[in-house]
Amino acid sequence: FSILVPLYNTPVNFLKEMIDSVVTQTYKDWELCLADGSDDAHAYVGDICREYASSDSRVKYEKLAKNEGISGNTNACFKMATGEFIALFDHDDILHPSALYKYREAADNGADYIYCDEATFTEGSINNMITVHFKPDYAIDNLWANNYICHFSVFKRTLLDGDELFRSQFDGSQDHDMILRLTDKAKNIVHIPRLMYYWRCHEGSVASNIEAKPYAIEAARGAVADHLRRHGYDHFKISSTRAFE
Repeated sequence: FSILVPLYNTPVNFLKEMIDSVVTQTYKDWELCLADGSDDAHAYVGDICREYASSDSRVKYEKLAKNEGISGNTNACFKMATGEFIALFDHDDILHPSALYKYREAADNGADYIYCDEATFTEGSINNMITVHFKPDYAIDNLWANNYICHFSVFKRTLLDGDELFRSQFDGSQDHDMILRLTDKAKNIVHIPRLMYYWRCHEGSVASNIEAKPYAIEAARGAVADHLRRHGYDHFKISSTRAFE
């Protein structure tokens, strides 16, 4: 597995907890690809990553010349990747210790796109869960309506066309666009019905409030529209509604 993590001004504790959750995986055949677009005021990000890389050759770090946004930074991570399977991981989140082990089981049984259930938690601890998302199996009509797959997406790299992972025109919902494209090509999409991904909820994150990134809503509409057009739909209207708890 090549685990891609785009970094940008990541707080110290978030960064260390994220990396530690990979280093302590029970399945050991992985590489962690870190592309860092942090500004000069957050040079400690590079210092921490280089310290991990010096003690574990599976940790690969690159300081980018400039911040290219989440799409550009993730694409830079992908250029570092050598694994058969590509995994997408956010710089402030946490993996369950057996996540890669369960994903390896699925891959060995022929899966080429894999995802799991996830939970959001407050900054302090994964024990402070706010929401738990028990997901359905793959359903394209559901995926059109919302990006329910989201984390922890892992896929066989042969599903990609060339080296285009994220498309910058869909920043904010770049993962929704990617999931729509890759699940189109996948032959065996597997949902692991276990909580394997912990999504940190903090001020300014989408996990806390979608209004933190209003452009994400427009990007999501664009991603779905692009997918519908690829499937021959011409006359449609996409609107967004607020989810109620």
